[in-house]
Amino acid sequence: MDRRLTACEEDLVEYVFHDIKARRAGILKALTAGNSTFFVLIFSRDFEVFHQQCDPAKENLCLYGFPDEHWEFNLPADEVPPEIPEPVLGINFARDGTNKKDWLSLVAIHSDAWLNALASYFGGRFQFDRTQRKRKGNDNARK
Repeated sequence: MDRRLTACEEDLVEYVFHDIKARRAGILKALTAGNSTFFVLIFSRDFEVFHQQCDPAKENLCLYGFPDEHWEFNLPADEVPPEIPEPVLGINFARDGTNKKDWLSLVAIHSDAWLNALASYFGGRFQFDRTQRKRKGNDNARK
């Protein structure tokens, strides 16, 4: 039995969806530097800038994607436990000991896992039910 969603519930589901989608867009910008393909970045000057910003000499860096579609390398939040799930810690440490292509793939995998953790967190926090999750999935399939 499908139940109708209230306007408030619709807005909240839409808000969370757009938050995650914008964070993903920010991470994609970081990983591709605006190029249409992921691995073109490795051979570009943009990759060298990205690679240098993720300096292993710095403390545990995380790659953050933000709801306004920008990204940054930064330290994790000081509050323990953090309010929302944090990206993988210390992605900068494996940088120099790993092939560039493999390192970039690892950062992408960890970023994807973080986005999934955020989606699960928001789904649980706002208690989205099956109808809400299914409806959002169907909306995306139509686009």
